[in-house]
Amino acid sequence: MATARISEIAKRAGVSEATVSRVLNNKPNVSAATRQAVLASADVLGMEAARSTVRSGRLIGLIIPELSNPIFPALAQVIEQALSGRGYTPVLCTQTAGGSTEDGLVEMLVGQGVAGIVFVSGLHANVDADTGRYEKLAERRIPFILINGFNEKISAPFISPDDHAAMSMAVQHLVQLGHERIGLAVGQQRFVPVKRKVDGFSAALQQLLGRSAEESQKFIHHTLFTVEGGHAAGDALLDRGCTAIVCGSDMMALGAVRAVRERGLSVPEHVSVVGFDGSPLMAFTEPKLTTLRQPVEAMAAAAVDTLLEELKEGSALRGELLFHPELVVRGSTAASWTSRSLS
Repeated sequence: MATARISEIAKRAGVSEATVSRVLNNKPNVSAATRQAVLASADVLGMEAARSTVRSGRLIGLIIPELSNPIFPALAQVIEQALSGRGYTPVLCTQTAGGSTEDGLVEMLVGQGVAGIVFVSGLHANVDADTGRYEKLAERRIPFILINGFNEKISAPFISPDDHAAMSMAVQHLVQLGHERIGLAVGQQRFVPVKRKVDGFSAALQQLLGRSAEESQKFIHHTLFTVEGGHAAGDALLDRGCTAIVCGSDMMALGAVRAVRERGLSVPEHVSVVGFDGSPLMAFTEPKLTTLRQPVEAMAAAAVDTLLEELKEGSALRGELLFHPELVVRGSTAASWTSRSLS
């Protein structure tokens, strides 16, 4: 930064140029009030270079959509541990209905001088969302990485589970158990992970059961990624005669199990249920939930490594890294009762 600009900040903040220099270079022995006055003056004067210097600090923003779904706290915890182990301080931010938005949280993090941002299941995963917000963030020279939801319009590193492969694994498992009427309870169509799950599910039904694309659509129910959404989808798919239900999240699977029980049926004797995410809590449900486990540790490590490479070299990969999920078979899936009755 030019000396003249430092002098402008010093004059506006009412401090010496030496003090301004200490603040912009993140040096100690400056009071919090003085530091805030210098940074505020730099912002008012439009000193992007000053903000870039501040971002050379060790703060990393982490934005997740919610805490009620166990997969998000699990991802956040592993990412925070990985960042802390590398000498960075994570700043966790959660969106709230009618409150904190992704854009608002980004502005807050930028104001705090974060060096980079990790987005988990953010607006990048919504095909209807404006991707210009990420272009503007890149123009501000703030590195970021996006988890779960690839968008080719955004030039950034992406980390995702292989949703297509996950659905193929689930359907294959259920077909091997004798199920032929398999349903999919999944979220809203505007989300990239949902589209991939639907494509994988439909392709598996066509390949393994000879269903046409049109027939496959009849066994897909779009709803919310919640227990209530899973309950509604479970009801709808049971009405269509499904003996097995694959769910887009573990929370939805719990709702589907509830729908089965409310009809006087049981899981897995009458209906098999498969979840998605692999929250450790699902090993303690009754019955224990068969699920497709996201490789949380591997995805988090790759996200942190990629972001820090971007910070250090400015040359991290662009495009997507896909991580293969694991089918964890537990007590919520069993042989179809129709196949048992014929044996």
